Amino acid sequence: MAKELKDLTKRADNYSQWYNDLVVKADLAEQSAVRGCMVIKPYGYAIWEKMQRQLDAMFKETGVQNAYFPMLIPKSFLSREAEHVEGFAKECAVVTHYRLKAKEDKSGVEVDPNAKLEEELIIRPTSETIIWNTYKNWIQSWRDLPLMCNQWCNVMRWEMRTRPFLRTSEFLWQEGHTAHATREEAEAEAQKMLHVYADFAEKWMAVPVLQGVKSETERFAGALDTYTIEAMMQDGKALQSGTSHFLGQNFAKAFDVTYLNKENKPEYVWATSWGVSTRLIGALIMTHSDDNGLVLPPRLAPIQVVIIPISKGGEQLQAIDAKVQPIVDALKQKGISVKYDNAENKRPGFKFADYELKGVPVRLVLGARDLENGTIEVMRRDTLEKETVALEGIADYVENLLDTIQDNIFEKARKYRDERVYECDNYEEFKEKIKDGGFFLCHWDGTAETEAKIKEETQATIRCVPFAYEQTPGVDMVSGKPAKCRVIIARSY
Repeated sequence: MAKELKDLTKRADNYSQWYNDLVVKADLAEQSAVRGCMVIKPYGYAIWEKMQRQLDAMFKETGVQNAYFPMLIPKSFLSREAEHVEGFAKECAVVTHYRLKAKEDKSGVEVDPNAKLEEELIIRPTSETIIWNTYKNWIQSWRDLPLMCNQWCNVMRWEMRTRPFLRTSEFLWQEGHTAHATREEAEAEAQKMLHVYADFAEKWMAVPVLQGVKSETERFAGALDTYTIEAMMQDGKALQSGTSHFLGQNFAKAFDVTYLNKENKPEYVWATSWGVSTRLIGALIMTHSDDNGLVLPPRLAPIQVVIIPISKGGEQLQAIDAKVQPIVDALKQKGISVKYDNAENKRPGFKFADYELKGVPVRLVLGARDLENGTIEVMRRDTLEKETVALEGIADYVENLLDTIQDNIFEKARKYRDERVYECDNYEEFKEKIKDGGFFLCHWDGTAETEAKIKEETQATIRCVPFAYEQTPGVDMVSGKPAKCRVIIARSY
């Protein structure tokens, strides 16, 4: 067994350390020289690329087009929408000068005091302000609507406590920004994109999610409504995995974005924004992986199948190579990513452990005896089960097995989640049970005071008003006041 695997912390011993270990040992990312920022390594970036390709296709199916907007935003832009600036002010990195100069003693460099910017610039924490300042030049009449753009980019939010993928000062994401003629169109767009995120999470990531709407306290700064998908990690904590915001006319009014309607009268447009980030890689890790390493859903695995020969080299290896090549070709023709690792500088046992650690969904092993018998050993990463099957028809067998694995890890995660959704009406009982994690369906009186008390006393927050559960009036377990609905309350990342 590889040393990297032996050194992997067990989930039961320290879940947080297990996660940090796995990110590094599975070659996904590492800390950079810049505090709070990470280097995404090729294997981790390959997962993001697969996510990006699929999401991009799903966005474009709805009529969205890609664009790119500047990373630097004039500070005055941020102040135009009051709630927006209040929500992001503490996280902003500010550019004040545009040049350095060598110190007089030649010991290094320093900021050139003569190169101070006339207006300071913000490194984008999100792009609503720069985009809406642009949209006012693009929108004149109802014929220009809807306007639906998305950009793939990085953003900067100065985080004090960071963790790879889950919360870093700089991260990669996509942000969609749309403009509409009516409130109804904008609200429908915001909810449509939420469903796109949910479909992606469940069908591609194999991560079950609850869809819902955020409380006023938890909504995006400057939004009228924030819709969310919430996933449960293996420690019972929630991870907000994607959000879509109905912005109303707040940004249109702040940046004077109007259009002439069909009666030739000016009206402010209605807006949405929506985004997911590399946090989704963290969701993948914490939803499916185990004490042996990553467990990746086949649809997002950079390598879906690895083939490893067992030989003494020389002619024996050449014979296996010749047998494997048609298998590789057949798998590739089916659109399956496959790696044949016949390198002789590493023992098979090391390769087994390494690909297991990296979560490759299917491992095929072929040795001299298999050549004689016309068989091959198949191991599936999700259950670690092995079986010996006929070489004939192996490509079809693997194709079906990958679909089975995808379905299985989703059902496993869904069962785990559903068994930990609790209906609760007693606050003292809630305070005890929340320590072990889970999603709690509780009546809420709708007040920020009750929400704040729960957070202060239990470190849990209202994740959303869920769409999946029938809503009935009741009594708030904390205040005893009437409540119109139940909300999901959980501790979260």
